[in-house]
Amino acid sequence: MTFRITKLAVGAVLGTAAIGLAGCAPAGAPAGSGGGEGGEGDCNVGISMPTRSLERWINDGEGLQALLEDDGCTVDLQYADNETDQQVSQIQNQVAGGANVLVVAAIDGETLGQVLEDAASQDVTVIAYDRLINGTEAVDYYATFDNYQVGQLQGRFIEEQLDLANGAGPFNFEPFAGSPDDNNAGFFFQGAWDVLQPYVESGQLVIPSNVLSATNDDWQSIGILGWGSDDAQAEMDNRLQSFYTGGQQVDVVLSPNDSLALGIEQSLTSAGYAPGADWPIITGQDADVANVQAILADQQSMTVWKDTRELGDRVQQMIQSIIAGDEPETNDTETYDNGVKVVPAYLLDPQVVVKDDVQSVLVDSGFIDGSDVGL
Repeated sequence: MTFRITKLAVGAVLGTAAIGLAGCAPAGAPAGSGGGEGGEGDCNVGISMPTRSLERWINDGEGLQALLEDDGCTVDLQYADNETDQQVSQIQNQVAGGANVLVVAAIDGETLGQVLEDAASQDVTVIAYDRLINGTEAVDYYATFDNYQVGQLQGRFIEEQLDLANGAGPFNFEPFAGSPDDNNAGFFFQGAWDVLQPYVESGQLVIPSNVLSATNDDWQSIGILGWGSDDAQAEMDNRLQSFYTGGQQVDVVLSPNDSLALGIEQSLTSAGYAPGADWPIITGQDADVANVQAILADQQSMTVWKDTRELGDRVQQMIQSIIAGDEPETNDTETYDNGVKVVPAYLLDPQVVVKDDVQSVLVDSGFIDGSDVGL
């Protein structure tokens, strides 16, 4: 596995310091020194997002840009089309353009070490955004949701819906995992697998495709590179055509996010499944509009919602502290070991959203427009 966990049961750890209340200084102030240790200075931020192909990254990038520009910061927002070389080049250009803070949602958490070390040599502070950056000293802070908890919520949802704790079963179960180059994908899978593996071992959850054995937790072997919906659909097509002949039905699918869930749902529809008695339980994550529509149409059972507006607010506060020369608040200084250092992190809590929650949780909070999902 590419991710490293120093403790899986993530607990809240006392913050290292209060958040600095100072906003970004006006242009012309002395440059900050990076790492939260320098004096007050300019706020010039480079935001590096992985792709526009997923709705959530568009929302994350544009939302954080708006917050920082309201603070008077200079902001360069770039999307890298899921191309690592392009992300490296964009980061280099942001540093050359005077960025003193970088916010990076890595495409591949293993490949940015050199470009970030070059940035650190120029006193640039680096915040890893939602995805941990591995193998380098040059990452100062990490802001994310509790990604192990995301998987736990998905696993517990399946456990509860199928009444597994009371011995129900057997059920035909197909597990999927996220992109092998995304550090978060390991946390998502491990959180869910820690709940579900005992039921695979007991025979209550049966995996007809044999993509994983009861004792095999090599999530990368079932990872969908780039989180592609089309690739997830093709994989589900293959499993249905190869292992579900003669009337066998899928009862439950572990999908780590909404993008994969869309592909899985399309595959099931093409294979003749219809919402109702034979439609399997399907998990998801992100509360993308298309998936909320699927939830309302009984084609997806749940999504784990990570209110990325809260993540943007947290990163904004971190940057305020850095520019003011203060130490940003963190609440986990033990869990996220990137192989070189334990990166101080701030973790936010995700939550499960089901059909009955769409109006009260997603629409009423303004996260989505009700008219976009038929409400």
